[in-house]
Amino acid sequence: MTSQRTSAEDHKSAKAKAKAKHSRKSKSGRWLWFAVGMGGIAIVSGMAGALLAVSWESTPLQQAQLSAKEAAVFDSDRISGNGFQFSQLTRPVNILVMGMSVLPPDVQNPPNETKELRYLPQINSFDGLADVMLLIKFDPETKKIVMLSIPRDTRTEIEGYGIKKINATNVDGGPALTAKTVSNLLGGVGIDRYVRINVLGVGKLIDALGGVTVYVPKDMKYQDDSQHLYINLKAGKQHLGGTQALQLLRFRHDELGDIGRIQRQQMVLRALIEQSLTPSTLTRLPDILNTVKEHIDTNLSVEELVALVGFGARTNRSNMQMLMLPGRFSDKNEYEASYWVPYKRAINKLMVQNFGLESAESLDSEIINPASLRVAIQDSTGGDRSQIRPLITALEQAGYRNIFISRPWGEPLETTHIVAQQGDSESAESIRNTLGFGEVRVESTGNIGSDISIQVGKDWLLQKPVFENLAR
Repeated sequence: MTSQRTSAEDHKSAKAKAKAKHSRKSKSGRWLWFAVGMGGIAIVSGMAGALLAVSWESTPLQQAQLSAKEAAVFDSDRISGNGFQFSQLTRPVNILVMGMSVLPPDVQNPPNETKELRYLPQINSFDGLADVMLLIKFDPETKKIVMLSIPRDTRTEIEGYGIKKINATNVDGGPALTAKTVSNLLGGVGIDRYVRINVLGVGKLIDALGGVTVYVPKDMKYQDDSQHLYINLKAGKQHLGGTQALQLLRFRHDELGDIGRIQRQQMVLRALIEQSLTPSTLTRLPDILNTVKEHIDTNLSVEELVALVGFGARTNRSNMQMLMLPGRFSDKNEYEASYWVPYKRAINKLMVQNFGLESAESLDSEIINPASLRVAIQDSTGGDRSQIRPLITALEQAGYRNIFISRPWGEPLETTHIVAQQGDSESAESIRNTLGFGEVRVESTGNIGSDISIQVGKDWLLQKPVFENLAR
């Protein structure tokens, strides 16, 4: 009896300690957020000074003069909170980001200093082609950030201009026409705000963030004297400043062209987010924006920018997804120009699953048959093909029939990446559960002909003996 009483008392004591510990944690959590809130007040005054003493709700970085009709293309409803919650998003928001590459011939009145140079320099303008296009969804309800890359050569209808490559929309009608065209292409998705940044600004932004450490997948060399464009990078992991990072971002002279460039853009963007998007970024935001303000055009207010950066800093990196518009390269002589031809049904499915669009088709009940999935194997360990045979056998035994070995993954990986190339995270998770190792990533860096790409890392070498025993 005494023993039982002692045990009960010990249990009570342990419970009380746990409760006290939880209380301390809860209080410290409240104090942390209180400190963040107070820090935000300091940011308000600092931001105002850095951005020419403008009001908190204004759009000091907006350089385009939109008509009332053009402004109405974007949803003007409030996206951030009031008071102490000013740095928090209050609803899902879609931001259209455009990267501009502008040469003197792209504008009506090029600066005098660009003449007589015998080459075409990049100029600080927003009137050229939108060679980079991203639709980014910040969703406080799911706590996710979803980024959809739209290839510059996407074949689409531009209202009033016929069927063209989507990067021409900015030249034809600026950010409003681009937003309307993107919305039509993607099944009517709403677009809340836009951001345009030119090449000169991207380099400065990366420098302001302290550069980026990435693995350059291969030697890259390209020279275009007419544009004064010189790319010379060696393969391997390295820390790149703005100028070098731009070389990596702009290179597209290989077999995948612009699609390969999108894959590298996603790689750099993920690295930048993981390395630079932290709570401390908020305190540096005024200086960062002041550095690049001449090269950015956006209808986001200062308050909204702070809310977006704050949400990004708090978002778990596993909840950041990078997709690419489903489609294919046009066949030779199929059209008068080369295009990325969009797959309408796959786009509809992607928008329903990731951007909350409603669909007449029932997608929730759709069951993916493992045998129909295209699974690409990309080895990063440097071994021969026989080394990954047990992995393929395990997948085949689990019902996966359409498996092929793709070009090796250039970066040596510690952990295997199971890449949901087409955004199908459930199928990627299913493969992860079948294998019992690896990390699921929703991005488009794998084999473009696959549904799932398995980029085999060193953790496979530890698992290999187990798989070999199971196969016997």
